[in-house]
Amino acid sequence: MDVYKEWLGIPDGPRPPDHYELLRCVRFTDEPDRIRANYKKLNAHVRKYATGQYSDQSQALLNELAKAMLCLTDPERKREYDESLGREFEVQRDEFGRLPFLDVLVKQGHVSRDQKKDVEDYSRKTGLSERDAVVQLKLAGPEQAAQALALQLGFSYVELDDMLPEDAILDAVPKNLVKKHTFLPLFIDDGRLLVACVDQPEHELEEELQLRYGVPIRPVITTPRAINQAIAKYYAPGARNEAAEIVPDKKSKDKKSKTASNGKQASGAKQAARGPNQPFSQLPPEEQEKRKQVGYILLCWSVILGMLPQILMMTGVTPAAPLLGLGWFACAAIAAVLGGGVFAWLKLSYWK
Repeated sequence: MDVYKEWLGIPDGPRPPDHYELLRCVRFTDEPDRIRANYKKLNAHVRKYATGQYSDQSQALLNELAKAMLCLTDPERKREYDESLGREFEVQRDEFGRLPFLDVLVKQGHVSRDQKKDVEDYSRKTGLSERDAVVQLKLAGPEQAAQALALQLGFSYVELDDMLPEDAILDAVPKNLVKKHTFLPLFIDDGRLLVACVDQPEHELEEELQLRYGVPIRPVITTPRAINQAIAKYYAPGARNEAAEIVPDKKSKDKKSKTASNGKQASGAKQAARGPNQPFSQLPPEEQEKRKQVGYILLCWSVILGMLPQILMMTGVTPAAPLLGLGWFACAAIAAVLGGGVFAWLKLSYWK
């Protein structure tokens, strides 16, 4: 007996029927409440046959109904199931309208939905890019991965064997730079420098190349192996008259910083060479403050030296004051003379 036809009223056709037909729903419906409602109605109907000679068929059909309902009410599983039936979904695109890299491979048929998840997990665990992860997992070849990346980035894909870089273009960048960023400059086309890369070039590299060539760049994508072979070929020892490396912004900032530092050092040297004869008013604020502090220290010591015999006597270090015959008034007079002399020198010379 055809239980699908006899119990559920499903017309003759493929057996078992798909989930939508089994649950008597419109194909690709996205209404989980309707799907659950139909399931409950059909479940109650099939349970009428749970006893008697058709109990086994009833149990099997109930299991099928439950599995179909669970699949169609799980958004992720439903999407995969719908795609297996030929439904096409609009793929999520980035702000530039580009497909994600793995979705490009899925659309091209190189990677399935299940394999896409495997690639994402492997990429997260190993730290590899999704392109390298796809190649390592042998789900796509290097060329297929590079072509998918080019499509995702909106660039062209090239095979370097078909390209002939210009010597003048190659001479303008050093080998260490092309190896560091894994790229190869090719030639200027329509006012732009064509640059073969394995991925989207960094902004810093774009700036440096534009600085060197005086034109904006147009990246094209190729495989890492092709780039490395080309670098080894065109930058063999002695093959190039390489230009010096330039790093925009960072180098210039370092240079400015170094120049400023040298300027400060030179300024400090000049100030040191000026000595105390340099007019006080022409000194920078820091130097003026420094001279004031030195002057105050000299004044203090001039007073201390004048009163030193009395200080020594009071502390019991030496009976110098009685031997010299200097009393308090004599020491104070000496301190006043020394202090006045130092103060006069400071005002007339050091602080002038």
